[in-house]
Amino acid sequence: MKLIRYDAGGIARVGIVEGDVEDGRVRDGGTDLFDPRPGVLVGTFAELTVLAPIPAPSKIVCVGRNYREHAEETGAAVPTEPQLFAKWANALIGPGESIVHPTITQMLDYEAELTVVIGRRARHVGPGNALDFVYAYTCGNDVSARDLQFGDTQWTRGKALDTFAPMGPWLVTADEIPDPQGLGIKCVVNGETLQDSSTSEMLFSVAEIIAFTSEAITLERGDVIMTGTPPGVGVARSPQRFLHPGDVVRVEIDRVGSLENPVVASRA
Repeated sequence: MKLIRYDAGGIARVGIVEGDVEDGRVRDGGTDLFDPRPGVLVGTFAELTVLAPIPAPSKIVCVGRNYREHAEETGAAVPTEPQLFAKWANALIGPGESIVHPTITQMLDYEAELTVVIGRRARHVGPGNALDFVYAYTCGNDVSARDLQFGDTQWTRGKALDTFAPMGPWLVTADEIPDPQGLGIKCVVNGETLQDSSTSEMLFSVAEIIAFTSEAITLERGDVIMTGTPPGVGVARSPQRFLHPGDVVRVEIDRVGSLENPVVASRA
């Protein structure tokens, strides 16, 4: 099942997408994202104002350097266990919404990532049953201000600025993707493919990430995990390739969808 959140006259409602393309019909699914109830047709995906697929998660857990070639291209050591950091809900935006280029960075970068939505509380979960706690998958973009990220002693400021966590275009429930470790993943900027890999190349699988995280942090329903990015990021290219106002960034993940966001200049 493909689920969206859409604006119905100032009220966020759930929509059930029928079909695989963005002009597919949408059926109202009520107000509970985790218990959608099919109702009347409300239009097509393209006609609706589609919101971020998750409403203000309590946690956005991110995984750094989860693809060997990405770690190597940045000159970092290849991790022996998942490297966790966090974004906050202020960073979350939906499909078609603008990534704002802050004036405080000159090194705005893209990171295509398979993103996991947790369906129920997970604490001390083992890798053998960790996928049972996944509600859905979506596309994510771990937008990063590299000069802030590497200039600070921690990554928070460079990773958690407003609009730095685009997600969407919809949620694909976990029953449609029983194995998340064989999905093609790309990032395309202005029509040029800059990242092209597969989730099979992850150092730590989705199940391993959930298990590792839940050893220390209780995951709640609606929490989000961004599982890391493959090689090809702008900071590691020669010459370097950063995002600028006017660019359009698209994240494509097989069986999940395509998330597109424009980049705009900050007004402040």
